[in-house]
Amino acid sequence: MADGGQAESEQDIERKIEVIRQRFKDEYAQDSSDKYDSRDVEKLQKDDAFAGSYLSWRLFVVDDALKMIDESLQWRREFRLNDLTEGCIPKWMFETGAVYLHGYDKEGNKLFWFKVKLHIKDAKTLQEKKKYVAFWLERYARREPGMPLTVVFDMSESGLSNIDMDFVRYIINCFKVYYPKFLSKMIMYEMPWIMNAAWKIVKTWLGPEAISKLKFVSKSEVQTFIGPEYLPAYMGGTDAFKYSYPPLPDDDFQTPISENGPIVSEDETESKDGEMESKDALDNSFSSEPQALRPRKVNFAEDGSRPEEGDRLETGSRTRAARKPLTTFKGPLLHISPAEELCFGSKETEKKCLIILNNVTKNQVAFKVRTTAPEKYRVKPSNTSCEPGAFVDIIVSLHGGFQSSPQDRFLVMAAEMDNNAGSSSPELAQFWKDVPKSKVMEHRLRCHVLESSPAPSPVTESPLASGINSHQDLQTTLLRVAASSARLEQNLDRCLWIQKVLTHLMSFVMAFSFCTLYLVYTGGGPSCPGPAPDSAPGPAPPPS
Repeated sequence: MADGGQAESEQDIERKIEVIRQRFKDEYAQDSSDKYDSRDVEKLQKDDAFAGSYLSWRLFVVDDALKMIDESLQWRREFRLNDLTEGCIPKWMFETGAVYLHGYDKEGNKLFWFKVKLHIKDAKTLQEKKKYVAFWLERYARREPGMPLTVVFDMSESGLSNIDMDFVRYIINCFKVYYPKFLSKMIMYEMPWIMNAAWKIVKTWLGPEAISKLKFVSKSEVQTFIGPEYLPAYMGGTDAFKYSYPPLPDDDFQTPISENGPIVSEDETESKDGEMESKDALDNSFSSEPQALRPRKVNFAEDGSRPEEGDRLETGSRTRAARKPLTTFKGPLLHISPAEELCFGSKETEKKCLIILNNVTKNQVAFKVRTTAPEKYRVKPSNTSCEPGAFVDIIVSLHGGFQSSPQDRFLVMAAEMDNNAGSSSPELAQFWKDVPKSKVMEHRLRCHVLESSPAPSPVTESPLASGINSHQDLQTTLLRVAASSARLEQNLDRCLWIQKVLTHLMSFVMAFSFCTLYLVYTGGGPSCPGPAPDSAPGPAPPPS
């Protein structure tokens, strides 16, 4: 087994995923009808991203990934997540507003809010609260598969009575075991000092990777991670959002439509009736709950109606200026490139992206493109159909002086049509009204903002300004050199002092050594035994 710290090639990952599937089937899934939900087992066998998320979270160690999958799938069956709906949760839990999804952090990750002051420890309701958290996580996982969450523990006005260690451990396990790779960061806002001991215990439940994601912030620091537009006023933000139920707060795609409606290309027209039909189709397409439990409307909007053939050819000729996708999502109806991100920048050459759709079925496929920011983007074409085996190029461009944001999202919806079905706008609008949601393929794309160097100021172009800036740069450089010289001088003084100490110490050692040798070879002579005076006859005296 490869070490978890080593980089894994794509071939190694694919091979390990197949090993996981085979071993899970042989070692875990035998006679396990009462242990796992068959739908989860089927997803593990077919969905590479689902299996790969466990593998990467366990550092590509197959044995560890299998244990995690076993525990996760058992938990999913225990809470019946595949059938968990809003109606399965007590109404009072929604009404408290203690847990909900709303807004994005500065990296474009969804915010998962926990209002700690609204939680009271109660063993009788603990299981229902766990199910409530699972409902929100599963709801988000279905809408934004693979997209991480930023958890915000809002501890303002909370105390020890609001801390339930069993509930906190469960929340941590949700991200450690049940929803791998879902945690972007965990923000602890205004934690009271009296809770320090409790959170020291919590840290022991987190692995090293999770501990690095833990951020303790105050009111003055929270905007490092979350912009003011998604922070309430008491956190120093400008977000006017107030939690209420019903409906469920669900702002996945709620950037408001501009007053004049969605922007359309100059060569595209749309009647008011067609516009109303598109809005109705949009409402139907995004309702993930039963009709009676539908949340408030999602403000996706089409960029325009289906272009004519001449416009399609013209669009094809303009794809050279768009950024070409390098990755592909392989769906059951369409292959979509790119797989995850549309990349935009501030330069003119970075304001267009290309989405390529490939119909992989034997029938005609209708598709629609939606965006959370219709006032920013032009999408052409945004609502048409694709012939069997054909490719369609969609140009997505930033409009006017708008800039892309990581919070912006795109949604590609597709549904299989009968080959004899028409492809005009009224017929497509009726088709989207009639098609069941279960037959609609959805794939979401997020926006990635490219970094670019700031443009030079007009002032810096003049010789005088250039000279001033050069002088300032020289001054800055000299100050840095002076500071560096001072540090080197301090280090040199320290080295000289150490050298003196070592010299004196060496002198003392050498003096001690010489004294010892002198005593051995001179002072110790009398103590050596010598011959007795009469032990041997002396020489005879000479004759007189």
